[in-house]
Amino acid sequence: MTSYDVIVIGAGAIGENVADRAVQGGLKTVIVEAELVGGECSYWACMPSKALLRSGSVLETARAVPGAAEAVTGSLDVERVLARRNTVTSNWKDDGQVSWLDSAHIDLVRGHAVFTGPKSLTVTAADGTVTELTATHAVAVSTGSLPMLPDTPGLAEAQPWTSRDATSAKSVPASLAIIGGGVVAAEMATAYTSLGAQVTLIARGTLLGGQEPFAGEKVAAALTKAGADVRLGTTVDRVESAESGGGHTLLLSDGTAVTAEKILVATGRVPRTSDLGLEAIGLPAGDWLTTDDSLRVLGPDGAPIDWLYAAGDVTGRALLTHQGKYQARIAGDAIAARALGKHVDTSPWGVHAATADHAAVPQVTFTTPEVASVGLTAAEAERRGIRTRVVDYEIGWVAGATIHSDGYEGTARAVVDEDRRVLVGVTFVGADVGELLHSATIAVTAEVPIERLWHAVPSYPTLSEVWLRLLESYGRPTA
Repeated sequence: MTSYDVIVIGAGAIGENVADRAVQGGLKTVIVEAELVGGECSYWACMPSKALLRSGSVLETARAVPGAAEAVTGSLDVERVLARRNTVTSNWKDDGQVSWLDSAHIDLVRGHAVFTGPKSLTVTAADGTVTELTATHAVAVSTGSLPMLPDTPGLAEAQPWTSRDATSAKSVPASLAIIGGGVVAAEMATAYTSLGAQVTLIARGTLLGGQEPFAGEKVAAALTKAGADVRLGTTVDRVESAESGGGHTLLLSDGTAVTAEKILVATGRVPRTSDLGLEAIGLPAGDWLTTDDSLRVLGPDGAPIDWLYAAGDVTGRALLTHQGKYQARIAGDAIAARALGKHVDTSPWGVHAATADHAAVPQVTFTTPEVASVGLTAAEAERRGIRTRVVDYEIGWVAGATIHSDGYEGTARAVVDEDRRVLVGVTFVGADVGELLHSATIAVTAEVPIERLWHAVPSYPTLSEVWLRLLESYGRPTA
């Protein structure tokens, strides 16, 4: 039995940050990992997916700039794109991440962790070795999430890809059917279309349904223009697979059929909690770990469990790596403060409160065009009872867009709380708008008054000039 102040389950980006903050707070900390140190984001999600998307994005921009367009004489070199993806993932080796743990003074135990009781775990390594761990102060769960597979007849037998397969594929299939309409579906449709696959995207609703409606519409139009077949408002009733491995036929609810070499399922995520032994501490297996804003897990009675924390996807709060890391820093600091008897500030926007999860979550979808948003959509603000005014502006009308590329198309939307005269949501759609997002995130998070935003002068000629145009559209304040 080995005792630590803090045990962190999951050595992805979120778990690493929890552990790092706990150590910096003076606590002896161990992290447990069943796979690769660095987790989903480093090897199967954020990093490899963006590496697959980047080459196509660069090529698209070059083709829209005269002088550069004439220098483009071919299509993407798929082998080199995949090779660069491999480099970005360190060829699925975690030596560098392990070295970082060492430098941060975080101990590592490899294996699968299972709760045996409050603050106690057993960790079973791949070779069967069992390590027993106990925590003096806290255990933090950062095990992430898993793809959700629908029970569509014939789908399991088709052995579909999940996001992991799509981001780590060693070759590009001739045809790919993608089931889903969220971020993973849209990004992988963009990537594999650029890599030469015949892509069919099938979504039961709209594309990117959680965003402003024009975002999904523009991405769907761009995918169609690039050669993808976008089928919205339909579902897969059944999948039939050729016995000889000759592909799969997806029979759709609208009476049509799609044939593809591979199928990618991107219909959502479920918490990775089914095999953690949560029953031993009075929690149901397989559920999201609901937390308070200091990331303490709430028990069945709704009260926080004083020694149990969770951060990242597993909480269901905001399934984004950067937001999980934000939660992780807060969780690690809260663990250390409580362990040392220091003041814990859980007031809104306090040091130990993940307030941004509720109203200021930034997200970039790396499609063509990019979608960058923070805060509330107009519809969500209305549902929350906020009296709003919505201001739209075409990004292509600003001088920076003219310089960026010929025929630049994009839209910016600001959602203003009319009573407080602050921004509660901002969305940009267009090439390279992801780099505009942090300014919007600061404006929403800091609740900067509209009158003060007029004094934040955007540089000319950049895409950021769209901020001035949004303010002009809203109306200049009077004395």
